[in-house]
Amino acid sequence: MYNSPVLEDEPITALLQKFADGDKAALDRLMPLVYSELQRLAGAYLRNERPGHTLQPTALVHEAYTRLLKQEQPDYRTLSHFMGVAAQVMRQVLIDYARTRNAAKRGGGNAKFSITQAEEIPVNQPSILIAIDDALVELARKDALKARLIELRFFGGLTAEESAEALGMQVGEVRNHLRLAQAWLQRELDRTGGSPGAKAGSS
Repeated sequence: MYNSPVLEDEPITALLQKFADGDKAALDRLMPLVYSELQRLAGAYLRNERPGHTLQPTALVHEAYTRLLKQEQPDYRTLSHFMGVAAQVMRQVLIDYARTRNAAKRGGGNAKFSITQAEEIPVNQPSILIAIDDALVELARKDALKARLIELRFFGGLTAEESAEALGMQVGEVRNHLRLAQAWLQRELDRTGGSPGAKAGSS
């Protein structure tokens, strides 16, 4: 998904390797090269938020940068991998924000929805974001690999091919895990009615 011909070049690859090797300053040099792509991604996440809201694309990018900088032993093999992780971090920022917003409200509705809607959920529906995150946390307890692949696909925007490259797996294996993971998550969301904070049972 993030195969921009402008961004995919050797300097970026070299900077990713230096950052993976522990050179934190490499991220400072990398950010100007990928900033427009990150800004576009942040704008897509916030596209349905009301005008003038305090959480703006620039603030989202900067918060994601701060969290990326704090990560220990990053291992970004490719630009697609880095952008997927950056998108995942942005999503976590939004989920944290959604939990803060939802704390002042009770309930939030039990409308059912499809896991395939994950990429289209606006920030102004915090209860749905939280429900997906809760289900994903439960999946991670059962199968960390499947949870990671869902993160890369739905939260990071990576294709099956890009996920396979990032994790050193076969594409067919990735797709099989994704099918099983999506089916499990959909059952979990149907069971809880999409309610944030619903306690997941064992299965």
